[in-house]
Amino acid sequence: MQKNVLLIKYGEIFIRGKNKPKFYRKLADTILNRLGPNYIVIREQSRFVVEPVGDGGTGFGAALDRLKNTPGITSVCPAIKTDDLSIENLRGLALSHMVENYPAATFKVEARRSDKKYPMDSMQIAADVGGYIFNSGNDFSVDVIKPDIVLRIELRSCAYIYSKEIKGISGLPVGSSGKATLLLSGGIDSPVAGYLISKRGVSLEAVYFHSPPYTSLNSIIKVKDLCEKLSVYTGEIKLNVINFTEVMLYIKNNAPEDKMTIFLKRSMLKAAGALAEKNGSEALVVGDSVAQVASQTLKAIAVIDQAVVMPVLRPLCAFNKDDIINIAKEIGTFEISIRPFNDCCTVFVPKFPDTKPEPLAIQKINEGLNGLSLLIEKAIEAPEAYAFKF
Repeated sequence: MQKNVLLIKYGEIFIRGKNKPKFYRKLADTILNRLGPNYIVIREQSRFVVEPVGDGGTGFGAALDRLKNTPGITSVCPAIKTDDLSIENLRGLALSHMVENYPAATFKVEARRSDKKYPMDSMQIAADVGGYIFNSGNDFSVDVIKPDIVLRIELRSCAYIYSKEIKGISGLPVGSSGKATLLLSGGIDSPVAGYLISKRGVSLEAVYFHSPPYTSLNSIIKVKDLCEKLSVYTGEIKLNVINFTEVMLYIKNNAPEDKMTIFLKRSMLKAAGALAEKNGSEALVVGDSVAQVASQTLKAIAVIDQAVVMPVLRPLCAFNKDDIINIAKEIGTFEISIRPFNDCCTVFVPKFPDTKPEPLAIQKINEGLNGLSLLIEKAIEAPEAYAFKF
């Protein structure tokens, strides 16, 4: 019996210790959630295998698109699966695969066997099948150095034959490393930060600070579109939209102008931290890169983070802007982020921001902002919530 399947390879899970089964279960669950009920997932030795259920599968086109963007998967290989491990069957299937997919090509065969009782070793299998293809009378020639096609044969409980390996995004299964709340601004950086942290196995909930009438409904639409795009990688993601106008105006009217951005960022962390505690997050995620703007100097970061106890993760801290832009283009968020709709941070920016704020000075000013905490509490009472799932 033979069938077309997807062979799933994963990488970093291999280095996990005794909790490795947790990562296997999380990745298998993620695959099933992304593909739906028309597929089953089987774990082989160091592989997952995706098979359609009877005739219910809708083909592997959509499945490939979903799986190649799933954190934890290093590559996806469309393969032929057979339970007949005889060398005669392997020869025939390998030749059929080559003829159906390649009119002419240079090739080599690589084989791996997990069952050491098999009568031929890996080198012998590769040589035998390669010789059969070469002598078949088709327009195939052997090139072991730089072939057009590498035909791979893996012998496990079943045999798998494939020649295409579609690169995934690697990392760890989403949710295997906990949950965090992403401060999503609508700019280029924060969606990339969310993408990168999701690759480390962190599931996300997002928060956006809206400030009408200084920002328009188009800004919310932009952030919704960013969440929808991020859901391709993160899976389901919830967006909380918070009206922050009163908080921002209070800061503008009561804090020193050069410290305005500092207190705005602190207020956002406080608000996001309060939401994070409610939604079960263990950390906050922001799109800061060290020294990219005034509020991202080391001293500024230090006094901003003092506003919360929860860890604040900065996946982009060592990235250049060009690096961030390149990733944004790769994941499809760049064109959304550059839409010409202001977010609240760009509206309330002082002309000459303090780049070296002193902790004691910030603390003293904060003590005088008596109404700020109440306004933050009011802002987060009833956020507008939206859910996105790829």
